[in-house]
Amino acid sequence: MRDATPSAFDDPEAVARYAEGPRRNVPGYSSLVPMTRILLAERMPREGRVLVVGAGGGLELEDFARAHPGWQFDGVDPSAPMLDLAARRLGPLSSRVNLHEGYVQDAPEGPFDAATCLLTFHFVRRDERTPMAAAIHRRLKPGAPFISAHLSIEEDEGTRAVWMSRYAAFLTASGVEPGRANAAREKIEQELPILTPAQDEAVLREAGFGEVHLFYVGFAFRGWVAYA
Repeated sequence: MRDATPSAFDDPEAVARYAEGPRRNVPGYSSLVPMTRILLAERMPREGRVLVVGAGGGLELEDFARAHPGWQFDGVDPSAPMLDLAARRLGPLSSRVNLHEGYVQDAPEGPFDAATCLLTFHFVRRDERTPMAAAIHRRLKPGAPFISAHLSIEEDEGTRAVWMSRYAAFLTASGVEPGRANAAREKIEQELPILTPAQDEAVLREAGFGEVHLFYVGFAFRGWVAYA
């Protein structure tokens, strides 16, 4: 689970504060994770296996594992400190979770019954997104669900500016000091390769997924379910 620039995930102070971030920074986050779990369960067997890409922090792993005691998980993340945080958060649930330091290509081949990639794709360069999604697709059983959610905004400069302004306003409403909220907005605009919704859907289809459906919109964030 990601909601800051990649370098922040090696900052001990940022890692320690991580758990408070998604609920504060992502509109509708408290509903996004349960919705993801429900969509997975529609096609997951009772004792299925899930690949979680961007698993550092362990927030969604904890939610999924508590709700479905028969599920097994493989979580992959490039940040060792964030994986350590996930392991601590999971506690006894970690017996059903294998954590792997690295990227999708470092994850087991599967085949998995489902996969998720929450709040991660907006860190990935445009030219790397389709190969990354394809690597996830290759690890899934036919018909398995894949859920991704991340920043996704129309490209028109005026439209994008409006939505980023709303994002900063949401941070302020969540208790972030206005100066820090605006600084976060500027950092995102300068550093993250945010695609449009149409481009994000095209990435999924180019990677081999079908039945691509939008299921979540939270201001500048969107989420899709698709099937291998």
